[in-house]
Amino acid sequence: MVRRFRKLRLSLTDSCNFACVYCVTGHEAPAEKAQTRVEDFLRWVSAIHAVNPLNEIRLTGGEPTLYRDLVPLVARLSAMGISKISLTTNGFALARLAKPLSAAGLSAVNVSLDALDETIFRVMGGRSPAAVFAGIDAAKAAGLETKINTTLVGEVNDSQILPLLGWAKGKHVTIRFLELMAMGHLHAERSARLVAAEDILSVIATAFEFRALPRAPHATAHYYELDGGYRFGIIGNTSLPFCSDCDRLRLDSHGRIFGCLSSQQSHDLAAEGIDVAAVLRSAMQLKQAEKFTGSQLVMREIGG
Repeated sequence: MVRRFRKLRLSLTDSCNFACVYCVTGHEAPAEKAQTRVEDFLRWVSAIHAVNPLNEIRLTGGEPTLYRDLVPLVARLSAMGISKISLTTNGFALARLAKPLSAAGLSAVNVSLDALDETIFRVMGGRSPAAVFAGIDAAKAAGLETKINTTLVGEVNDSQILPLLGWAKGKHVTIRFLELMAMGHLHAERSARLVAAEDILSVIATAFEFRALPRAPHATAHYYELDGGYRFGIIGNTSLPFCSDCDRLRLDSHGRIFGCLSSQQSHDLAAEGIDVAAVLRSAMQLKQAEKFTGSQLVMREIGG
């Protein structure tokens, strides 16, 4: 089967105002302060969209809400006719930005929330959980499709599975639990902290009855339904691999396009005279046939 590229993940900045333990060690050099111009992002996306019409663009970071021109960028991407523009964020600035982003054409937001307990939240690298909760409420009020992403780290926030599930269910917001990825500083160390899908489900089974739902084509998450119809998901890059039909490519803030998080190889879309269609084909060929293997790439730099 020949894969088709449908979804672009666009990293707007290397900067982040959190220091999540699965992304950084805390000893990294400060990220560059210079930001890529809106015109550059639009030129790269337009070139891609012209030869390969996109179904979705997901804006990532670092932390994309730190990109100063986020709202005008969303508006101009929306004007291209791309059917879905979404955002992955830590939610810290979302209370202020949700309404203008929705008005500009944003349709969905994934908010990273790794704990309800404030102490654990901060140990995981977050700041001000109250600001994140306010951001989630603002996103819902603005009409944005809102999901929660929780990355689980063994012996750090795995005690939060049931509290977060109960909270999300009460909020009528879908939550997805993510297995820790073998990326960056965790490439060789991840296994000791991995909370696998079967472990997540075992914990949930102590409090809820649920059934597995069929995985949608190209989806990263496997979903489960509780009695009453509430659905939660697990993104299990190790236990429940989804690589075989992945339809995403990543473009970083320097104009480099990546085919897979398991490969550090990239292609420079910003180079003069580039054959965009050929670059996209080459990037798609870097994808894993079956299972994610990880790499030294840092998620803060390439985007989630």
